[in-house]
Amino acid sequence: MKREKFGTRLGFILISAGCAIGLGNVYRFPITAGSYGGALFVLIYIAFLVLLGVPAMTAELAVGRASGRSIATSFDELEKPGQKWHLMKYLGIGGNYLLMMFYTVISGWMLIYFFKYLTGSITEVRGAEALGELFGATVTNPGINIAAAFAVIIICFGVCSLGLQNGVERITKVMMVALLALMIGLAVYSMTLSNAREGLRFYLVPSLESIEHAGIWKVISSAMGQAFFTLSIGMGSIAIFGSYIGKERRLLGETVTIVSLDTMVALISGLIIFPACFTYNNGVTADADTVGASFLFTTLSSIFNSMQGGRIVGTLFFLFMMFAAASTVIAVFENIMSFWLELTDMSRRRIALINTALMMVLCLPAILGNSVWSAVAVGGKSIMDIEDFIISNNILPLGALFYVLFCTYNKHGWGWSSFINEANTGDKGMRFPKWLRLYVKYVLPLIILFVWVQAYIPIIFK
Repeated sequence: MKREKFGTRLGFILISAGCAIGLGNVYRFPITAGSYGGALFVLIYIAFLVLLGVPAMTAELAVGRASGRSIATSFDELEKPGQKWHLMKYLGIGGNYLLMMFYTVISGWMLIYFFKYLTGSITEVRGAEALGELFGATVTNPGINIAAAFAVIIICFGVCSLGLQNGVERITKVMMVALLALMIGLAVYSMTLSNAREGLRFYLVPSLESIEHAGIWKVISSAMGQAFFTLSIGMGSIAIFGSYIGKERRLLGETVTIVSLDTMVALISGLIIFPACFTYNNGVTADADTVGASFLFTTLSSIFNSMQGGRIVGTLFFLFMMFAAASTVIAVFENIMSFWLELTDMSRRRIALINTALMMVLCLPAILGNSVWSAVAVGGKSIMDIEDFIISNNILPLGALFYVLFCTYNKHGWGWSSFINEANTGDKGMRFPKWLRLYVKYVLPLIILFVWVQAYIPIIFK
């Protein structure tokens, strides 16, 4: 079967960026930046994006484009006889399913709150405490969560069933353009608020007090972790889009474009959140060590309900959050679709139907873990938290490490020369510097290992 390709380069850029742009990137990045020194944190974060994210993403794109396959068979195509890199497929396939087991549930929360603001049913609830109780009642209601998660699954697999160009590319391009337009509009509005200047100063002006409070090492390590996890490298979700593009352009330039778009969205989200927090909330009532998804539904919802026209702002905000969530879900679902297309002879529509039913079952533990299965916990973590920890702190860093090692070790992997030839194939865009070989081969793996080990330090030494 002839492999599909993107119709336009813009489609590839927007869909790949959509995969990287996730909910945590939108709400967690501004809080982390604000808690750890504002502009200084942002500069360190960008430095680690360049040092860590760009080479690792280029490696994943190169494996995808060279093989023309998803993670299910890409290592089989490129590895040398006798090597075992193809076992990586199990980590990647399992990781994509595990991610969607809880991410579709959180995406469902965005859908629920979008309708709460659209209908105005939430606007009379005042104060973060009352909104916290409402959020608790919402996430512990199995019926509404099942309905919302199932709606997300059906819609997103429905998009994928239409094909790469007619479904994924066409719809994601519109959605991503709408997301960017909504963000810019909300940022412009937020910067007209009365205390916008104080909010922007908190966000963008380096604060030695914040750095001294957290510690410079905490600031550096947090920036490193945020830079790594924001790009969704390691499960083949980026590689699959590399497999859909031609050989006309060099890969480093494509990586830089994707990373820049992802970073722009993160930065703009802060321009929305901080002016609003300082105008209606006397600052930020969350910090980087404790903030979670509930920040959106308590603190920010309290702000929307306090401002004039808050119903409209809240509706637009959760619409943009829905687009951010759906862009990631569609991208990962397309990766899952590609597994089945390569490993079976089924049609897209049949694969979509099977996986829609399968994902409906797989998301139930995360939903029920907040209600009837709430007693099921490990180390105080709920089922959803456990799933998130396995993905964010294990599969992503280890997967990225395997991609980097595969692309840099000649005898035991695909090899540096093969990687460089693939990355620099094309007559447009930036070349990947050959002189970075020692850094990518020896230093980058150590940084990734540090990111992985760092997640266990609080667990071991608490």
